Amino acid sequence: MKQYTYRPRGVCSSQITYDLDDDGKIYNLQFVGGCNGNLKAIGRLLEGTDAKRAADILRGNDCKGRGTSCADQLARSIDEALKAD
Repeated sequence: MKQYTYRPRGVCSSQITYDLDDDGKIYNLQFVGGCNGNLKAIGRLLEGTDAKRAADILRGNDCKGRGTSCADQLARSIDEALKAD
């Protein structure tokens, strides 16, 4: 299992960390900052989920007209992580 850390841009959270196992499943997803309850819920919902599928669902989600959101930033992070592997 490999841990990833991402610094989101344009959103309230300041850091996203998660693990990806060899099968591309997400574990231990945590956000620093942002809407605490909602982001904890996202972490619980995505536990053990296929990372590519999660990114496809979350990509493009917008928060308050920013053109991005914490969920969208997570999708961008996953896209980068999957390209690197």
